[in-house]
Amino acid sequence: MGGGRSETSALSGAGEARGLTTTQNSQRPSACCFCWCCCCSCSWSEEERRKRRRKRISQDTKIDTKLETCPKPSVEEIRMWSQSFDKLMRNPAGRNAFREFLRTEYSEENMLFWLACEDLKQEINKSAIEEKARSIYEDYISILSPKEVSLDARVREVINRKMQDPTPHTFEDAQLQIYTLMHRDSYPRFLSSNIYKTLVLGRSRTSSEC
Repeated sequence: MGGGRSETSALSGAGEARGLTTTQNSQRPSACCFCWCCCCSCSWSEEERRKRRRKRISQDTKIDTKLETCPKPSVEEIRMWSQSFDKLMRNPAGRNAFREFLRTEYSEENMLFWLACEDLKQEINKSAIEEKARSIYEDYISILSPKEVSLDARVREVINRKMQDPTPHTFEDAQLQIYTLMHRDSYPRFLSSNIYKTLVLGRSRTSSEC
């Protein structure tokens, strides 16, 4: 009898332990949430990152709102932006318009990071290179930054190695990944946005009046 009760208690305890483990596991976030990937299957998707960023930016920091200085684009230039993402990004006015759109989606840091990398590529002074590289890392690579961009683990490892001796091309892989992300994720929505449509219609009317 005593042995039966002990066995029953042991089984009951094991069942409770399994129940507790199951409850803990159900409350524990998926391991995928801690990865750096931006795949659509990951629960830490770009859309989720935008939501988190929206809250963090509003609470913790102010993103530089200064746009590039450039002349107003012609209607032909504006229409060319829809032909390819490369044409849009090569045009300062195009980058400004796209950046305005990214701001509405709380992903302006992607353009800011890309521009910072372009600026770094033009630098030749070693101390300035190190200073700018450190600034880019702190602003856009660090997981503690509210302006952190979405990069995968491989690219982050490459950056960490290159930061030991920064060069103008330290963030080259990361810049390409963010460029690709903007091209595939944000660019199609930009072309359908009121921001782009208003630009096309506005410049078209101006040209017809002239």
